[in-house]
Formats: sequence, structure tokens, C-alpha cells
Amino acid sequence: MSDRPSNGFGAAEPSSVDIDAATRRLMTALDALESAVERRREADRDENELASRIQALGADRSRLADELDGSLVKTRRLERTNREIGERLDAAIETIRAVIDAGEL
Repeated sequence: MSDRPSNGFGAAEPSSVDIDAATRRLMTALDALESAVERRREADRDENELASRIQALGADRSRLADELDGSLVKTRRLERTNREIGERLDAAIETIRAVIDAGEL
């Protein structure tokens, strides 16, 4: 017969060595699970931080695009004004030359 006492179902009761080994395996598995959970939490934190940064970059991009659009409008307005001033100066110079040329005759 067996050294182990029967549990009433025809199977032998586990020995304390078997229970200790099973307990160690369980503790190792729980430690591994805890480590995996912590790594997952860290990955989630990193993912959330990255999402926040991406959102901030998107907001900055939108703001900069709006500023650029405003600057382009202002630049075009200044260029148009500059052309108008140049045309007026050219006309004034021509008028002054015509007056000077008429005075020399």
C-alpha cells in the first residue's frame, strides 16, 4: 500500500512537501502576475502621457496655423500697401520732374 493516507476518494492526500512546492509555485506565479500588472500600469501611464502630449501638440499646431494664417493676411495687406505707396511715389516723382522740366524752359 501507500505511505500516504487516503482522502476517502481513493486518492492519496498530498504530503507537506507537495503542498510546500505547490505553495512556492503559486507564490512565484503571483509575483509574476504582480510584476506583469505593474508593467501594464506603467505602460498605461506612458500611453496616457503620450496621448496628453499629442493632444497638446495638436493644440499648439492649431494655434500656430491660426497665427500663420493671420500673418499671411497681414503680409499680403502690407505688400499691397507697399505697392500702392510705391506707385504714389513714382507718380509724385514724375510730377516733380515735370514741374522742374517745365520750370527750366
